[in-house]
Amino acid sequence: MDVSHAIPAKAPGKASPRRRFAARAAVARLLTTVRERIESLPYDYPPAVIMAADLALLVVTGAAVIQRHAYFPTVLPLVAMATAFLPIPLFAIFRVNPHPVLLKGSALASCALFLLQPVNADFAPFVLVIVAGEVAAVASRGWTIGFTLLAILELVAFDVAGHVHWGEQPLAGLPMYVIGILLGMFVGVMLQYQRRFLYQERENQAIRSGQAADEERRRIAREVHDVIAHSLSITLLHLTAARRALQTDEDVTEAVEALVEAERLGRQAMADIRRTVGMLDAGPAQLAPEPGAADIDELVGDFRRAGLTVDYARTGDLTSVSGAIGHALYRIGQESLANVIKHAPGTPATVRFDVSAEAATLVVSNPLPPLWPAWRRDTGMGLRGMRKRTELLGGKITAGDGDDGWTVRVGFPLRSGPCATLSTMLPGKLWNKPQEDT
Repeated sequence: MDVSHAIPAKAPGKASPRRRFAARAAVARLLTTVRERIESLPYDYPPAVIMAADLALLVVTGAAVIQRHAYFPTVLPLVAMATAFLPIPLFAIFRVNPHPVLLKGSALASCALFLLQPVNADFAPFVLVIVAGEVAAVASRGWTIGFTLLAILELVAFDVAGHVHWGEQPLAGLPMYVIGILLGMFVGVMLQYQRRFLYQERENQAIRSGQAADEERRRIAREVHDVIAHSLSITLLHLTAARRALQTDEDVTEAVEALVEAERLGRQAMADIRRTVGMLDAGPAQLAPEPGAADIDELVGDFRRAGLTVDYARTGDLTSVSGAIGHALYRIGQESLANVIKHAPGTPATVRFDVSAEAATLVVSNPLPPLWPAWRRDTGMGLRGMRKRTELLGGKITAGDGDDGWTVRVGFPLRSGPCATLSTMLPGKLWNKPQEDT
């Protein structure tokens, strides 16, 4: 039985769906490969810039081929056009990077092949204009100047041979072509300078990012140091009080109260440390407020409950103290009182907190113990952290021993205006005592 008529014949000129799909996949793979190789070029220009230059070269060479229609059926214009694009197949197929020598050689050869068949108002010399810009954008100054001179000499040679025509006037087109080559070179030089500035900006951005990261680490280290120093100092005082209560008085109630207070401060310190270390995380910001000037009263109370004798006085309105300055004053006071417990145990401390219209001043002092070791300034993380906090906010800090013992004195300007910082640096303004003491 003949069943050949039952098999539908494929319509002529139509490919099967499988072949069309394979063809589209092959084109997609080719475009992806070309895009990846363009992005892998060592010149670090966007693919759009490179493709725009190739498109301009295509337009110029296509116009030059059309101008030579009278020379057909000769294939010399097509060979000249293919020569201009020689770096593209070498790069796309054989992965040969478009070196400036290859760009220059292909452009000079292409223009020479075009000019062997002269036409009036020729587009062929503009091949040299485009490639002059490409070479200047990727090559050194010597390569750029050398190619520019070779391109101009080639045009002069063909003009002398009578192959460069522009109207009826001799030498009319040569100056325009030469100016075009120079302009193309200058455009390429500007692109290269822009690329260098981009590299420099990237390096500067990397340096700034590193400096910002280092500063953030130092800031967090200061926060952790202050929190740990404060919590451990007060906790140890409570533990000491509990031990003495059990050893000497056998007062269990007082010991339990001291231990409960130590536990509360330990939990608070853990929460502060978690919040501070959480700053290293890239997650959302913590909503817990940082301690400020209004918390200094509670800070002194914690040290008093831990057994430290503190003579405390505060004057002025705290509403004029900003959050940053208040936080700095709190941390400096916290570190100073912790140092009293650490370096001068058993001695009382004096704290004076004064807020005026011009400055916020905090003074923490304590008598020196009988066997006071020689103290060197700017040693230890605590003093460095206090000085750094003060400098960042435009304040002034002094720390050292004198007639009254060891004193830490810090002040921050509060007035806005160009003379605020200068006025707060004067001793009579910055370090004035509370009004009731005068």
